[in-house]
Formats: sequence, structure tokens, C-alpha cells
Amino acid sequence: MKISLVAAMANNRVIGKDNKMPWHIPSELKYFKKITLGKPIVMGRKTFESLGRPLPGRKNIILSSRTNPPQNPNEQVVWVAGVKQAIAAAEPVDELMVIGGGKIYETFLPLADRLYVTEIELNVAGDTYFPDYQQLAEWSEVERHEVAAESTQIPAYTTRILDKQR
Repeated sequence: MKISLVAAMANNRVIGKDNKMPWHIPSELKYFKKITLGKPIVMGRKTFESLGRPLPGRKNIILSSRTNPPQNPNEQVVWVAGVKQAIAAAEPVDELMVIGGGKIYETFLPLADRLYVTEIELNVAGDTYFPDYQQLAEWSEVERHEVAAESTQIPAYTTRILDKQR
């Protein structure tokens, strides 16, 4: 199974502030949906809570150290306590998508085979950062798309797909 991290980050690697994304870019959200739909997604509890509901069309695997996860009648939501449990909950699939937050990215980055990185042309204040993935391994860019700013409120961004060099 391929483990992939999916993240949108500002120029300074900020991915969040006060448990929210510091931007709203509809076209980037469509890209996120396109690459994750039909695949299991792993996220931390805070990320899950910030979404407000499970993401449809995907198995939502919530990695949390809480000993009493909420009872959830939704079969598309699974609570796990560790990385091995998260991977086991996703099987059998070709690709597991890790969608955050910061601590979850740090945990899964050493295991990652692929990164789907959206680099947003902003410098913003934040309290959650994407790890410095370039310090951990060598990555090869396999795809890149630049998207122009849609308005003064919606900045330019670049989507990149990076594969870990073995």
C-alpha cells in the first residue's frame, strides 16, 4: 500500500491557525476531493472536529490518543489509537491518504511514498505547520500545475506531486 500525504500550505509551511485553514480556495478544495475520493483518509481528532462531519465517499480513519473515542454509528468513520491500526483499518487499498494535522503529518512522513503538496502563494501567521519534508528524504517531482490568482481574495497556488526516491 502506498502512503501519501495531502497538504495545502503557505510559503512559510503554515497549514492552520486556531484549528482552521487560513484561506478558502474553492478550486483547491475541488482538487483535494478529486485526489482523495474513494480512498481511505487518515486524520487527527482536531482535523476531524474542524471538518464538522465525515468526508463523504471516503473511509475516515481518525487517529487519536483518546481512550474513549465517541461512539459513531457511521461505518465510514473508524477511530484508531496508532499508526499500525490506521494502516490496518485502510486495507486492502492501493493508496492511503493522510490529510493532517501537523502531528499526524510528522508521524506519517517517514512512512510516506508520495506527497500531494499545494503551495499557496501566501505568507500567513499560523500555529500548525507542515513538516520540512525536504530534510527527511529526497523527493522527485512527477507532476506540477500552476494556478493563477482568481482574485485579490483567492491567491495563486501550485499543486505538486512528489515521490520519495528509493
